[in-house]
Amino acid sequence: MFIDIPSELEAALIDLPLPTWELEGSFVAKSTTDRFRTELTATPQFEETAATLRHALTREGGGYAVLRLGNLAKALGTGDRFRRLVTGFAAEVAVPFSPFPRWPLWKDIGVKVDKDPGKSSGIGYNAFHMDLVNASLPPDYTTLLCVRPDPLGGGLSILSDAHAAVARLSEDCRALLAESAYHYGTFFDLFGVGEEYSPFPILDGSDPGEGFVRFTAKMLDRSELSQAHAESARELAEELVRGQASFMLQPGDYLIVNQRRFLHGREALHSGQENIPAADRRLLLQLFLRAAAGDGSAA
Repeated sequence: MFIDIPSELEAALIDLPLPTWELEGSFVAKSTTDRFRTELTATPQFEETAATLRHALTREGGGYAVLRLGNLAKALGTGDRFRRLVTGFAAEVAVPFSPFPRWPLWKDIGVKVDKDPGKSSGIGYNAFHMDLVNASLPPDYTTLLCVRPDPLGGGLSILSDAHAAVARLSEDCRALLAESAYHYGTFFDLFGVGEEYSPFPILDGSDPGEGFVRFTAKMLDRSELSQAHAESARELAEELVRGQASFMLQPGDYLIVNQRRFLHGREALHSGQENIPAADRRLLLQLFLRAAAGDGSAA
């Protein structure tokens, strides 16, 4: 769902002073989010816009939203003040945090032509996945703020309803996906995401349609799985592609994905990235959100 910001709200936000954030551990402090809320709710139509955002992320069949903040990005630039504003919107959904102590709250995802093409900073196809798939408490939401799209026109964002894809699989396939037989990646120097979870089930919930679908297509090539478990995961990967939505993020677009419902990825960037100066290549900023304990918005 794409959400446009009402012009009256845009005008008010351009002149709105917001505090710098303070952290409690790896999480934005409650005192900061309270101050954000005090300032933002005083602006016209903010609460209605925030309610629309939360509904898009949690309603039946929902699970992602794109806030169109391009006009605000043009007026404010994409520096600290704009990021504080976006963080204020994010805090209306859940608590912003950084699981990576070596990174600031917002993590840059640029383009590096010498990286593994399938990684978030690579130039190739980034297959469907959930972030921090092997953490016992992965982020409830992953968010991406577009500073610059690929100037050559590639890099469409892709999303797919994970539970809808699972529902199209056979009962035998779902039974294999529910077994703790899957593993992927390493786990070190992380905050706020629990402990390493390995092996793990892909279907991580007691009831169909609930819980995380702990999937990354990279496990198919980079993890040792039994033939039956690998085939079941491959069937899920095919269903995710079959049901995918794709779109191009524009400057200022803010994508929020409910990880308990949708998986995300990226189409390959256009060829010729090596001819673009690094400072002009695609740039996204990533921020993670943690829902409060017992908050049904993430379930």
